[in-house]
Amino acid sequence: MTIEKSAVAGTLESSDAQITVEPAQDGIQLEISSSVMNQYGRQIKATVLDTLERLEVTSGRVTVVDKGALDCTLKARVECAVFRACGQSEKNIPWGGAVK
Repeated sequence: MTIEKSAVAGTLESSDAQITVEPAQDGIQLEISSSVMNQYGRQIKATVLDTLERLEVTSGRVTVVDKGALDCTLKARVECAVFRACGQSEKNIPWGGAVK
């Protein structure tokens, strides 16, 4: 999928994450801010990058503001933001089907 425009998914509430995706030229540019970065930073990064790979996103700027979200929440937020950024969210998408 190609990131065509900026999009956001999620909130800044406890146990959630806010994901922002924007178009970019040189691969994936990932920025993570997390209240649990010392404990789970590597896992957050791996989850986001794995989800982007499964969605076949090869370039874009991704900003993650994590407030202690579980992996399943991170996957869902990334998926939603990417679909919004690609103009796919208006179509009949089987939500959750793209992330296995």
